[in-house]
Amino acid sequence: IAFPLALLIASFTQNHRRLQTLFSIGINALQTIPSLALFAFLIPWLGIGTIPALFTLTLYAILPILRNIMTGLQECPLSLIEAAQVFGLSPIQIFFKVQIPQALPLMISGLRTSLVWTIGTATLATFIGAGGLGDYIARGIALLDTHLLLVGAIPTALLALFFDLFLSKIEQIAHRWKHGKI
Repeated sequence: IAFPLALLIASFTQNHRRLQTLFSIGINALQTIPSLALFAFLIPWLGIGTIPALFTLTLYAILPILRNIMTGLQECPLSLIEAAQVFGLSPIQIFFKVQIPQALPLMISGLRTSLVWTIGTATLATFIGAGGLGDYIARGIALLDTHLLLVGAIPTALLALFFDLFLSKIEQIAHRWKHGKI
């Protein structure tokens, strides 16, 4: 969802820096709403359970990816774009053959941030009846049962750490590729 949305926003705002700034402000504003508050706001419209949880988690997952894609596209060196124009590349070719490869490390960074945040935020979905490992954490806190709490907390932490390490390696490869070291 984030990639096509970023491409759409980038194509409409390509020559309008203020419009790009407004989109960035909007994305950042949405990201500042606490996840538990957003879960609560959605209850009157979507009810409780997995549907509002999936909606909220998807929204929170999209935002860092979208922000990083837009930032990566904006930070593409103008000299590379001009060189591609001199070689006769069309705007679409420049976008896919120059700007996207230059933005790739930031795109992966956004995916990495998004995935780790989503894993952590998913544990809060227990408070609206969505279940998951958050149930063990909430019950462990309510019952003052450390073992039950750790049954939910340890797998959640390990899952987040695994994906963070995995995507950090991919991000490093993307950085080396961007700078021609692969």
